[in-house]
Amino acid sequence: MSTSERTPNAVSLQELDFDSQDLQACVAMMQGGSKTFFAASRLLPPRVRTAAIALYAFCRVADDLVDEAAAGETPLDVLQERLDAIYAGTPHDHVEDHALSLVVQQYKLPRHLLDALIEGFAWDAGGRSYDSIEDLHAYGARVAGSVGAMMSWIMGPQSMDTLARACELGVAMQLTNIARDVGHDASIGRLYLPRRWLVEAGVQPEDWMAQPSFTPAIASVVARLLDEADRLYKQAHSGIAALPPDCRAAICAASMIYAEIGHQLRREGLDSVNKRTVVSTTRKLMLLASAWTQVHWIRVADHSPAPLAAIVGLVQGCRDAAQQTGNKAYFPNRAMPQRVAWMLNLFERRETERLDRNALRQNP
Repeated sequence: MSTSERTPNAVSLQELDFDSQDLQACVAMMQGGSKTFFAASRLLPPRVRTAAIALYAFCRVADDLVDEAAAGETPLDVLQERLDAIYAGTPHDHVEDHALSLVVQQYKLPRHLLDALIEGFAWDAGGRSYDSIEDLHAYGARVAGSVGAMMSWIMGPQSMDTLARACELGVAMQLTNIARDVGHDASIGRLYLPRRWLVEAGVQPEDWMAQPSFTPAIASVVARLLDEADRLYKQAHSGIAALPPDCRAAICAASMIYAEIGHQLRREGLDSVNKRTVVSTTRKLMLLASAWTQVHWIRVADHSPAPLAAIVGLVQGCRDAAQQTGNKAYFPNRAMPQRVAWMLNLFERRETERLDRNALRQNP
């Protein structure tokens, strides 16, 4: 069946109704683009895996469209037009557009999350600079926090706190990417390291960009960025426990593998100017196996930290979308032991909340 012959309104992505060749094309995009995401996605349940692949395929194509645009082209306008068509239920004749259209229909995916993603691509295209870590948070929220929120939404509409943790995990991963790709980014005229941090370390950004080199000062800024990523990984970690049980291992694995990139970069001396750190397949497999074990011990935090300021707008937009669409919490098709565990976990959280409220009344 050709893409132009499909009628997205009549099908369900969960039933894998877009043809197998298109699905394989989306899988190929993911394998070629993010091996970490692909590895972790293998742990996702079928009800989520196909939607995640479709979402990634569109994000990947959109990113490439902006990066590879020739002079005079308007890729951002093209992307907005394609999104308009997707949300109207009349996607353009592209594999990834048809796939995303199914995701939008099936999950009532909030439009503002994809708009935020495209805005982040626009910042790249415009050569935006980042003076502070807060500026970098704002960028990470758009190009990665939005994806974390979309994944969480697809897994099953969560509390706003869970969505906040998902956004923060995305930002942590983006900071890891930036720390790993300093040399590559410089080679294409981009600098994402916070300029204030560079100046504080004795590096003048413009001079360094004219002749990129690895120095102890650059190493200190990369280490500082990895420390911030680790802080956000830790803050986001408890949110994994609030996800549907059948999704927790995959997200735990993705978090652990991405964090391992930073650990490996530190072991290699923090030189991301002259080489690109890679986590070996063997190590990834070990982390995937470890995720299966560790995920059973993750608990929702007793007291949720305040969300990262840069992701507040994304979370608020999800709250508004949930109210408008009447989106309900999703109860996945689980085996009886999983249902019992889910209920016990729910009761435990409710009891903790009750005790906290009583403690506040006694000690205002």
